[in-house]
Amino acid sequence: MATTPTEAAGRPGTPDAAPARKKDRTHWLYIMVIVAVVLGAAIGLVFPEAGKALKPLGTAFIALIKMIIAPVIFCTIVLGVGSIAKAATVGKVGGLALFYFIAMSTFALAIGLLVGNLIHPGEGLRLQPYEAAAGGEESATVKFLLELIPGDIPVLPTLVLALLVGFALQSMGKAGEPVLTGIKHLQGVVFKLMMMIMWAAPVGAFGAIAAVVGATGWAAIGSMAVLMGAFYLTCALFIVVVLGGILKAVTGLNIFALLKYLAREYLLIFSTSSSESALPRLIAKMEHAGVSKPVVGITVPTGYSFNLDGTAIYLTMAALFVSTAMGLPMNLGEQIGLLVFMIIASKGAAGVTGAGLATLAAGLQAHRPELLDGMGVIVGIDKFMSEARALTNFTGNAVATLLIGTWTREIDKEQAREVLAGNRPFDELSLEPDAH
Repeated sequence: MATTPTEAAGRPGTPDAAPARKKDRTHWLYIMVIVAVVLGAAIGLVFPEAGKALKPLGTAFIALIKMIIAPVIFCTIVLGVGSIAKAATVGKVGGLALFYFIAMSTFALAIGLLVGNLIHPGEGLRLQPYEAAAGGEESATVKFLLELIPGDIPVLPTLVLALLVGFALQSMGKAGEPVLTGIKHLQGVVFKLMMMIMWAAPVGAFGAIAAVVGATGWAAIGSMAVLMGAFYLTCALFIVVVLGGILKAVTGLNIFALLKYLAREYLLIFSTSSSESALPRLIAKMEHAGVSKPVVGITVPTGYSFNLDGTAIYLTMAALFVSTAMGLPMNLGEQIGLLVFMIIASKGAAGVTGAGLATLAAGLQAHRPELLDGMGVIVGIDKFMSEARALTNFTGNAVATLLIGTWTREIDKEQAREVLAGNRPFDELSLEPDAH
């Protein structure tokens, strides 16, 4: 029986055989976390004492997150400083894009702080570290197992060292490129380790949720629901009011028309909980919408690392939730310090599962290390907020591309209006690998 060229190309051992695409199994992790949260809440409600006894599971998972914070921060900051240098060298487009990204991320962080201070999420939970909750009756076996996990490395000195190394490599020019390449490979190892740790998230979430619900009952479930609801509402208002207002003022385009144009991408992001999956489609659609290829080629990839509006809102709201839940609220000075830290630390780790948790943990450790023990509750509901983060980040990058195109006069306004009005539909076949 004759075979088609496509069949032959896909067969192992043939000259044009394409490497088999590795399946993404992270959706199973998402399902497992949801199941773990539901089971943990049920055990905490029905068997409170058993739920509280499961607290070491959450404590162990947070210890693993603490272990990986410093390597994540070091690699991402060093490479992030290098990325800023490269983006800035492309001239007006790169410089304008970076300025806008930093300004919007800072604004989003500030909005997260504002909403967190208004609603006081986590109020009344009175979470306690495992050692305090154990009341001196901590099991020797549990203590031994927890001590097997390596201790954390101080975050602020790591951040300063990473910034100095990044600027030093910048000043070395081409001589520093091999070192940057080596750090990029090291970052791959660190992120692989992070992914391995994240596969333990269902166990950590199960223990943490069971413990907090066992200790506080329905109050814990209510507080988590308030945080998630407030976060989703804040993200929606940020997209419609802030991004929509800027888009209308600068380009005259309607945010709802843009959302409709990107509907397929939103479905893809919602199903994968990551905006990375829609990156090629966003590039193609922004070019179809009339933005020049150079502007799209610079703005979109750079925005995926530096323009994380949804993540910024999440980081500050989650930090305030943890501090309030533990009865250790942050004062204004600490909140501002946290905001500045998050502006720096959140750059460069986009699209990596667990990077948001690591950045949140880094911010808490740098300002109030005693708050880290309250992060177990966030682990349980983090996945429920990942879609809103990803959708907000994605929309922010789409809006940024249209804005940068307008400011640099690299956009066909008539094409943009016609495309968003639905008069010139996007050709889905153009995304096929063999399309010419």
